[in-house]
Amino acid sequence: MNYAQLLFPDFFLIACGYLLCRHTALNRNIWEPVESLVYYVLFPVLLFQSIVKSPLDLGATSSLISAGLLMGLGGIAMAYSLPYIPWLGRHIDRREHAASAQVAFRFNSFMALALADRLAGSEGLQLIAVLIGVCVPLFNVAAVWPMARHAGRGFLRELVRNPLIIATVAGLIANLLGFSMPTWLEPAVTRIGAASLALGLMAAGAGMQFGHLSQAKTLAAAVLSIRHLFIPLLAFGLAKAFGLSYTQSTILLAFSAVPTASSAYVLATRMGYNGGYVAGLVTLSTVLGVVSLPFALGVLR
Repeated sequence: MNYAQLLFPDFFLIACGYLLCRHTALNRNIWEPVESLVYYVLFPVLLFQSIVKSPLDLGATSSLISAGLLMGLGGIAMAYSLPYIPWLGRHIDRREHAASAQVAFRFNSFMALALADRLAGSEGLQLIAVLIGVCVPLFNVAAVWPMARHAGRGFLRELVRNPLIIATVAGLIANLLGFSMPTWLEPAVTRIGAASLALGLMAAGAGMQFGHLSQAKTLAAAVLSIRHLFIPLLAFGLAKAFGLSYTQSTILLAFSAVPTASSAYVLATRMGYNGGYVAGLVTLSTVLGVVSLPFALGVLR
């Protein structure tokens, strides 16, 4: 499989967003409302639709779900153990770490869904939606908790206001209750989903910032190594341990190697942290995805 060709559409949209924001009148003042529209409206609709689109076969996907959750817990454990590693912890600022640790385990859902569609069609979309459905609440809890603790903000209040958690929980409940999207509504919802993927990737490009990467280099190297090397290796081991099928292994490995969530810096900024530094990490993670995805899908698979 030609992975450069597979990844090109997503990275092309990211590059378009970056160039439009930097070299045209469509600057950050334009893209910030776009980010809010995608984060609070368009993407939750896509996430809900992806989960309710096909009945969940929990028996057939139980191994994939278990592997995904263990992969997520492993990534969270690695990220939050960094300040306690003797030779590394003394170079890490605890407050900076609280905002940046999320970069190590969160994922770009827009890219994950787009890749799954090209890798395995409708089956891939359903499998990645299952992983997103079970991992988004876990990852958002893990991302919000340390920032809420350091900032003295209400942890539960931040969680119940998170649109991705609301859409995920609603989608899982609707699926288990047998809800299906009305035929007359499905074309409109599908178009909303397509718009969220395109705009989300372009907004990620528009938000790319390289200037802050000189801050806390040790922390940056550590969290990005977890995101783009250690988590794919962990996913490979879990796929073998659980005996996942070829398609399930492919989706898990793709899920493990996509760049971090573009909304990570939005969350950090909204909670009063150094959003510019987190944006720099998101930027470098997006660039590293060009290497980690072929590594996971080509070398490991």
